[in-house]
Amino acid sequence: MKLASQIFNDQERKRVDDAVAQAEKRTSAEIVPVVATSSGRYDRAEDIVGLFVGLIVVAVIWWQFPSPAAHETGAWGGTPRVMEILLLFVSMIVGFIVGVCLASRLFWLRRLFTPKRQMKEEVETRACQVYFDSSIHHTSGGTGVLIYISLYERLAVVLGDKTVVEKLGQEGIDELCETLTRFIKEDITQALVDTIQSTGDKLEPVLPRAKTDANELSDSLITID
Repeated sequence: MKLASQIFNDQERKRVDDAVAQAEKRTSAEIVPVVATSSGRYDRAEDIVGLFVGLIVVAVIWWQFPSPAAHETGAWGGTPRVMEILLLFVSMIVGFIVGVCLASRLFWLRRLFTPKRQMKEEVETRACQVYFDSSIHHTSGGTGVLIYISLYERLAVVLGDKTVVEKLGQEGIDELCETLTRFIKEDITQALVDTIQSTGDKLEPVLPRAKTDANELSDSLITID
C-alpha cells in the first residue's frame, strides 16, 4: 500500500487545492481535506500474526524432526529431551518475530486480524485529533469542516464545527461522508473534489461568504504518513 504522500501527484494536489479555494469563495466555511496512511498502530494484530506463525513453525519442526526414541522399540539414541524443548522454544520465538515482521510490512495481513470495530474507533479518534491539531475548531465563526480519509482502514470521516452542524444537521454531514466514500475506490482525487464542491453547495445558502471574511486556514491538501 502506498503512503498518503505518494497517492497524489502535483496535478491532483492542485485539483483538490483549487476545489477548496473555489468552495470557500462561496461560503464562510473553512474546508480542510486530510488523507492519512493509517489511523492506528494495531500492535495486537501483529502479535496475533506472530503467534500464528510461531505455532506453525513449531508444528512443522515437531512433525519433521520427531525423536527416534519415541517411535523405535529398544532405541536409546536420538535428541535429548532438553534439546527438543529448547529447539521448539527457539522455533516459537523465531516464528513469532517473522510473523510480526510480515504483518508490519503487509497491510492486508495486519488488517485481516484487526476487528472492523477497532479500525472504526481508531479512525474516528484520529480524525478528532487532526481536527483539533489543525486548529479547525479555532475558526472565528465555528465554521470549520474536516474531510478525513484513512487509507489503511478504508474509512472516511467528515467532521463539522458547531455552526456547520447547526446549519446542516448530522444528516447533512452524513450525506457529505456518503459522497466521499461513494467513488473513492475508483478515483480518490475526484471523490475529494466532489465532496468539497458538495460542501460548498450545501453551505453557501446557510453560511454565505461575507466580504469581510478572511481565509483562516490553508487551502492545501494535508497528507499524513
